[in-house]
Amino acid sequence: MKWTQKETMLLQDMMNSEQICIEKYADYAERACDEELKTLFEDIKTTEEEHYATLEQMQSGTIPQMNAGGSKAQPENASDSKAKKPAASEEDEYLCRDALDTEKHVSSLYDTCIFEFVSAQARDVLNHIQKEEQEHGKRIYDYMAAHGMTA
Repeated sequence: MKWTQKETMLLQDMMNSEQICIEKYADYAERACDEELKTLFEDIKTTEEEHYATLEQMQSGTIPQMNAGGSKAQPENASDSKAKKPAASEEDEYLCRDALDTEKHVSSLYDTCIFEFVSAQARDVLNHIQKEEQEHGKRIYDYMAAHGMTA
């Protein structure tokens, strides 16, 4: 696949954003006080690494095949339950708020890029990634709600 100049620039922008996410989630997994939150950040980091690899494939001219089932189902964890968790540390709350803002930004970037690509297959791949970014935001929000971080 040969990309237009604009598509090439957009792929690089998305790769830069994914790299920032990878670094951020690695750092946040180390900094988080709560083990559940550490695991959440590590899990999201792994998916961000997959996104980066997918974009690398696209940059080289290959459009990867996405699973027909769409996004991977996320494992149910304790943050999905209705039981109220202990209040989170200020550090964990800061990490969650920043991570949620990051996911909003990255999802917005994908939204724009989906409309800019000529290839329907490329748009499908980017849409798949965007859905996973939205799932990250939901998982972070659910954790925050379960730990009294939402207003």
